[in-house]
Amino acid sequence: MVIIAEPLPQLRFEILEAARILRLSRATLYQRIRAGQLAIHKDGRRSYVTAAELQRHIGACHAMAD
Repeated sequence: MVIIAEPLPQLRFEILEAARILRLSRATLYQRIRAGQLAIHKDGRRSYVTAAELQRHIGACHAMAD
């Protein structure tokens, strides 16, 4: 019997990936991180943005636009 596992959804993104998802420049993304608008998580020297944080940020941007 062969079990085909579903691939795990991507739970975190590198800064450049997050910028592409949000359609922002890397510099703008870093500005939002410094301003506290977007939280990052560190893993050693690398910084990541979680999928949940991206969704929260997008929701906050939509709320500000209304």
